Amino acid sequence: MRIDLHVHSSASDGTDPPALVMRRAAQAGVDILTLSDHDTQAGLAEARAALPAGLTLVPAMELSCTTDDERGQQRSVHLLAFLFDPGYPALGRETERIRDDRVYRAKGMVARLRELGADVTWQQVSRIAGDAVVGRPHIARAMAESRVVAEPKDAFTPDWIADGGRAFVDRYAVPLDRAIALVRAAGGVPVLAHPRSPGYEVSDEAITRLAAAGLVGLEVYHPDHNDEERARLLSHAASLDLVATGGSDDHGTFNDSGLGSQTTPPESYERILALATGDSPFVAI
Repeated sequence: MRIDLHVHSSASDGTDPPALVMRRAAQAGVDILTLSDHDTQAGLAEARAALPAGLTLVPAMELSCTTDDERGQQRSVHLLAFLFDPGYPALGRETERIRDDRVYRAKGMVARLRELGADVTWQQVSRIAGDAVVGRPHIARAMAESRVVAEPKDAFTPDWIADGGRAFVDRYAVPLDRAIALVRAAGGVPVLAHPRSPGYEVSDEAITRLAAAGLVGLEVYHPDHNDEERARLLSHAASLDLVATGGSDDHGTFNDSGLGSQTTPPESYERILALATGDSPFVAI
């Protein structure tokens, strides 16, 4: 059983439309997967309509959040939200605010890039993003298209749009404690995403505090986590009775991580199903 609980589409910053993501998942031998786009579930209808026989689709979302680090400085973190009620008003208001602010932030970053001599326009970024929730990967693709950088990944440096970079602009995100509470109130299951990814690290001490605040799980199996980090996270999750999940964080050709390359243990998936009261998986007939 191959269960990939972290996947993106062109509804946010992935490169492939939701229907294509479903076909690719089936071809890769995935049995169960989420569509966990950033701050939106706009791709779910298309994904559900294109769901191949034998594939189960788990509604989800990756929420943009903030938390304070050990020095009291605010930093970005991501929260996977599984099987929440999509009609829950308070969570809907927060995601709408995040999406609106992403546009203002992207326009601000384009303006800074132009001040730095980069030939990138908002019209270009908007065309690349289309109807998706705009994010830095769209700006990076525009920079590569204009030959400011050789490849989109080269844009994520201090010279350009990495956190704190010359063209970086901050944006609104939900305080992590509040996001956990909102997901739980919406009947969903909140899981801390890639807590050892560069720039998104969350300490063991902070994870312990978050578990007491209602966090249900940790994403242990992720492309950014080496074997040592996985072992540490798995041990810490077990000590707190947190669900250990895994996912490829596939964004299509943008990161080429491979659907199904990282997976969730079946017993963890069963725990998520047992805890969720807001929504249910879709199963192709």
